[in-house]
Amino acid sequence: MPTKESSTKLRTIVEIVLLTLLFFVYAGDMAPMVNEAHYLVKAKNFWDAAWCQNDLFTASGKAHTTFYFLFGWPTKFLSLSATAWIGRVAGWLLLAFGLQRLTARVIPGEFASMVVAIIWIAGVEHGNLAGEWVVGGIEAKVPAYGFVLLALSEMVDRRWNRVWQLLGIASAFHVLSGGWSVIAASLAWLMTEHKRPDGKAFFTPALFVGGAIALFGLVPAFYLTIGVPREDTVAAAEIYSYFRIKHHLLPADFQIWWFVRHGILIALTVMLYTLTLKSASAIPDSQRQQLRLLLWFTMGAVLIAFAGLVVGSLPAYAPELAAKLLRYYWFRLTDAIVPLMLAILAASAVYRQPIFFCKPADSASTDAASAIKSPTNGASKNGPPITPKPSHWGNTGSWLVLLASATFFAMSTIKRSHLGIPPSASHKLLGWAPDATVQQQRAGFADWLAVCDWVRESTAKDEVLLTPRHQQSFKWYAERAEIVNWKDVPQDAESLLEWDHRFADVFPRRLGRVRVTIKYADLKRYRDKYGVRFMVVDRRITGPNLPLVQLYPVGKEINATYAVYELPHADR
Repeated sequence: MPTKESSTKLRTIVEIVLLTLLFFVYAGDMAPMVNEAHYLVKAKNFWDAAWCQNDLFTASGKAHTTFYFLFGWPTKFLSLSATAWIGRVAGWLLLAFGLQRLTARVIPGEFASMVVAIIWIAGVEHGNLAGEWVVGGIEAKVPAYGFVLLALSEMVDRRWNRVWQLLGIASAFHVLSGGWSVIAASLAWLMTEHKRPDGKAFFTPALFVGGAIALFGLVPAFYLTIGVPREDTVAAAEIYSYFRIKHHLLPADFQIWWFVRHGILIALTVMLYTLTLKSASAIPDSQRQQLRLLLWFTMGAVLIAFAGLVVGSLPAYAPELAAKLLRYYWFRLTDAIVPLMLAILAASAVYRQPIFFCKPADSASTDAASAIKSPTNGASKNGPPITPKPSHWGNTGSWLVLLASATFFAMSTIKRSHLGIPPSASHKLLGWAPDATVQQQRAGFADWLAVCDWVRESTAKDEVLLTPRHQQSFKWYAERAEIVNWKDVPQDAESLLEWDHRFADVFPRRLGRVRVTIKYADLKRYRDKYGVRFMVVDRRITGPNLPLVQLYPVGKEINATYAVYELPHADR
């Protein structure tokens, strides 16, 4: 017969596998996802410097070297799509392991992590302030958040030495996701350990070990700024914060609804936590302490975001300082952690008051809870001890949160699967004809694959091409360099300034920064300046025919959406 320990291990493995499958159902879209074409082409160049070596972005400074090193090596043997799937599975398994471990610590009951995951995913997608996501394609922040979850699973049991080391690993993968988590965890330590008689020390060897590990993420990012003149760093920061990434960084660029929805998420979290405290008999003291630790970590994330709002008010008074400070993604952690805290609180209440599929808290917890007496010395006036009842509103609200989250989760999953093309190619993401039908988008994507295939098979590997504005996967499919790509913005100041110059040059404001010019003088200059011979155009923008030599499609080739032209020579 299997022992209780072996049964628990088996259930844990099954739970992790089910979580991974849940992530696949939600985010198992065709590759590349939104940021995979950005991260993995960089990772491929990290392992093969000759690949797209003439591309401004891929050859620029490498900020996420830990991720490139650990997740990019399959590109030496496999396609980018296969590498993406390997990375996704690894990232999802790490997230599942961390989430299961954290949930098992704070919610007695089987498979509670599945409930937490559904609420968390829906909360991140529909309640974020600045566009953050966690479960999706593979990029540096995915393993970083996996280690943040593992750190939280240790934090709730006050194993602070492990917390700092795990957050150090998270920072090595993504210095901002991990770094902000260190600050939030420090606040949780301060508010829970500082005045305890048995409080854990803050400055321990483990803290410095975690800091040393974090250098694998910090040093490459810091290296990109060494030797750069101040005026260049300021100009690069302004381009990054006020132009290219303002939708994630600049509060003035956020829609009002984004503030409202995230405010609702915070309010729901505070409400459920308050109602949980009133349900004194429903949970043991140990679980209350764990939730308190998580709450302070969440408060740290919210306070970081509040500081970001203060920084966001500075551009009118100190634009240069504000631009440099805004680059640190102040709202990233609150987008990920507030929904997680809400999910844990809601799932905890659901498991205390099961209806269909949940087992109640284990008997030991129930007995411990029933032993808690009422405030009046634990006895009623004429009878046995009175046990306070769980909050009706808390339980009802938690079930409503779960049902709403499950609905949003299902709607998002169905919507993406119905589209049938990679998210990186969806019109809504690319900002081009967002109302196009599914059939139109699929036809356009098929044409995109066809033109990229032609470029890959018909041009030299060291070619640099002029490509359409509304795409972000040319290097992924064609494996050729580009003059400039809107999505692929470099991290180092010198390359970022060059990127801005090229974008303004190739997609001038006078043409709406949507289409390239067809003036012979400009095209000849592009050929001489950037070494570009061929131009891929979107016929929906430029029209069906240009006064240039058309290389594709010709003869029996058919492509209604894209065409390839040769740029004129300087002597013509």
